[in-house]
Amino acid sequence: MTIGLEHEFTFTARLKDAVPVGRGPFGERRIREVLGGEVTGERISGTVGTGGADWVLVGEDGYGRLDVRLTIHTDDGAHIYVQYFGVIEYTEAALAANRGERSSGYAEHYFRTAPRLETGDERYAWVNRTVFVGEGRLHPGPVVEYRVHRLT
Repeated sequence: MTIGLEHEFTFTARLKDAVPVGRGPFGERRIREVLGGEVTGERISGTVGTGGADWVLVGEDGYGRLDVRLTIHTDDGAHIYVQYFGVIEYTEAALAANRGERSSGYAEHYFRTAPRLETGDERYAWVNRTVFVGEGRLHPGPVVEYRVHRLT
């Protein structure tokens, strides 16, 4: 069996300005609260709820290590918990987006995630046993955008 990728959904998340926790033993910690967002896909569509956050650890190597938790509220009333770890490269394109100057492109920096989805809603039980990967980009706002694919 060959591994393949199928686009499952795209989502955006609006973020609150970063809370700078400061430099610790592993890098500079910043926390960005999730304020909401949109989810579009054939099988999953809806909104990103409030109450999630991104606990990013920025290293001296120019990369951030992501630790994110959020909730998707589907258009048909299901709730899907999403947790992902990932890596973002702070290239000039990413930094320009953080400064509010322009959006970054998917190919302008390494921005990859490994989302794990979880729900008790039987209509979406398939997400509990599916492996997903994502690629991201940044928009002024700040807003993050991800294309999420399932491994086949």
